[in-house]
Amino acid sequence: MGKLGKKARKFAKKNLQSVLKRKRKIKSTFKKKASKKDQRDAAENEEENAELSARRNSENGDIEDMSLEAIFSEDESDEDEGDVDVDDSGSDGYLSEDSNCLPIAESEIHLGENGAAGKPSAQNQEILLELENKKKKLSRLKAKDPGFSKFLESHDKGLKSFRNENAYSDEDERSDDGMQSMDEDGPHLYLNKLLTSSAINSWCHLVKEQHNASAFISLLNAYRAACHYGAESTGILGSGSGAPILDCETFCKILMFVLREADDVFREMLGISSNCKRDTILGLKNNSKWKTVRPLIKSYLRSTLFMLNQATDSEILAFSLNRLRTSIVFFAAFPLLIRRLIKIGVHLWATGEETVSFHSFLILQDVASGFSSDCFDLCLIKMYKAFIGHCKFAEPALFKHLQFLRNSFVELCSQDLLRSSNKAKVSINNLSRILQLGLQTKKKEAVKKICSWQYANCIDLWVTYISHCIHDYDLQPLLYIIIQIINGMATLFPGPRYLPLRRKCIEWLNHLSSSSGIFIPVTSLVLDVLEYKVSKEVGKPGKDFNFSSAVKLPKHWLKSRNFREDCVFSAIELLSAHFAQWSYHISFPELATIPLIHLRKFQEKSDVESLRRVVKRFIDVVEQNIEFVKKKRDEVAFSPNDQQSVEAFLQLEKCSGNTPFTQYYRSVMEKAASRSLIMNENKSFLEQKKQKRKRGQNIVDVRANGEKVPEKSKVDQAVSVNDGK
Repeated sequence: MGKLGKKARKFAKKNLQSVLKRKRKIKSTFKKKASKKDQRDAAENEEENAELSARRNSENGDIEDMSLEAIFSEDESDEDEGDVDVDDSGSDGYLSEDSNCLPIAESEIHLGENGAAGKPSAQNQEILLELENKKKKLSRLKAKDPGFSKFLESHDKGLKSFRNENAYSDEDERSDDGMQSMDEDGPHLYLNKLLTSSAINSWCHLVKEQHNASAFISLLNAYRAACHYGAESTGILGSGSGAPILDCETFCKILMFVLREADDVFREMLGISSNCKRDTILGLKNNSKWKTVRPLIKSYLRSTLFMLNQATDSEILAFSLNRLRTSIVFFAAFPLLIRRLIKIGVHLWATGEETVSFHSFLILQDVASGFSSDCFDLCLIKMYKAFIGHCKFAEPALFKHLQFLRNSFVELCSQDLLRSSNKAKVSINNLSRILQLGLQTKKKEAVKKICSWQYANCIDLWVTYISHCIHDYDLQPLLYIIIQIINGMATLFPGPRYLPLRRKCIEWLNHLSSSSGIFIPVTSLVLDVLEYKVSKEVGKPGKDFNFSSAVKLPKHWLKSRNFREDCVFSAIELLSAHFAQWSYHISFPELATIPLIHLRKFQEKSDVESLRRVVKRFIDVVEQNIEFVKKKRDEVAFSPNDQQSVEAFLQLEKCSGNTPFTQYYRSVMEKAASRSLIMNENKSFLEQKKQKRKRGQNIVDVRANGEKVPEKSKVDQAVSVNDGK
């Protein structure tokens, strides 16, 4: 065979299997073995790459998964268990009224510390072993002789039926005796017997005058029937399992008497004072009196909680909460009822009217301060979730209620600053993560979540908390994080449509600065408001718009004349608040220099005379204050390094508050308050007008069609007549 040509040799080198096999062999021999250090570095690099990829995936994940409410976890299983009491699982909730059978609080089986049965004695262990051996022998006999097992089962059924007959006959005799003794001894509540006003009056008299225990038990059963009215109703004002109540007067008498007198009766029966603490109640557990009174207290507390969960009348709720608060110490003996109380209290605090919400908060405050730290954590978490859930939408009518919820939550947090600061840190870090995701991705979902009332109210909540508690606890780390979040919000939404949100951000920073005494620069954020470009085609004056009810302006508002005025007034108000805090500081002249330069430029460019006058007035007052501070500064002899003397500078003048700038700031705030008040009044008047027009249109449409007026229109007419009265 002749020699291969050049092309054939090339092809053989590249494609023949033998050549490729030889190349792989040579490569493997010359390949260096990696050292242990290189292997470790490679593993670390792989872990870092995995973490980075996971972080990127989380950042690029759905923003909706990051919820403001779901950051705190609570044991829901315990909460569900708290709604069902073990002792009452097989009962209807009514107390036994047999005078011969006192209510037994504890079962005959003695329980250990954790609720488990105590260890049996040596004698009991022997008996149990004998029983087990007998059972084993019987099971062996059944397996060997099936006929014998059938014989045993037939005899066992006969014995059971005989025992049941005897038991029923004994119960009938006992019930007959009980009925006779009750009729002879005094009034008692029988199931399915009509409760009348005269019977209730006689029981109340026996309880107050003679301290009759059986009459009090009857009243508690009647109170339970009244509290469950409507939930299990089958007859006349009553419940299916209890005694029906004759009329509303009887219903009110039962509720009022038991709510007023039950706490005093319980304390008298136990022999404790009105100001006893939780430890006193826990110390009564081994007392014979407690075993008798415990079921009565539990029945009263459970019935009251059930009524609070079902009632809708604000007066009944407020009175019941007020009376339940006096008996709050008895909840120490019933841990499951405490969880139910917190759940109902938080619901009424968040959704109730003014008085109901206030009394609910007082109960929650007593529970958080008087019981364990777990109760404080549970109250704090549930109140936070309720607040976040109710501040998604802000209406002018709800502002006052939201402010109360915010302030009361902060007051509860101030009871235990260590625990509340940990919860605040978790929530603020969650706000920071959401903002970082919005700044990095600029996705529509992230921006929408940040520019929302829920996010803004959450920041407002923690700003209020930090401002209120910063002097009592070290909250500096939280202060710096919340300042960064607020600045990030202001930079994320720089446009003119976000003027209300920017204004809130500056107000929060001013509030934090005044409460902490730390200088927070806000002049650049304020001066940006004056730089908003207003379209040259300025339309008609827009309708009155309340900035406190929006985080974003509608597009048509930017073309109205009022928008330019609002920008200038907002800038003057915010700068006045910022300067008022530092108007007595030794460095005020340097602080006000750059803002004055920008304001003079704006004054020269502005073509609206009314706005120029407002800005000119502000510039003049600030210049007067600069001259005042400079004059006082020239008179002092200390150096700028003397920190104590710098802090004491002009403190006497600050206490008097008679300087021109302080008086100017007061007038600016008064005008702003009156302007917002007039705006709210005009808005409510316009809403009433719209409602009247709608009613009139409905009536005209109905008459034009020749049809009868529907029920809805009749209701509207009745409402309008009542409004006119």
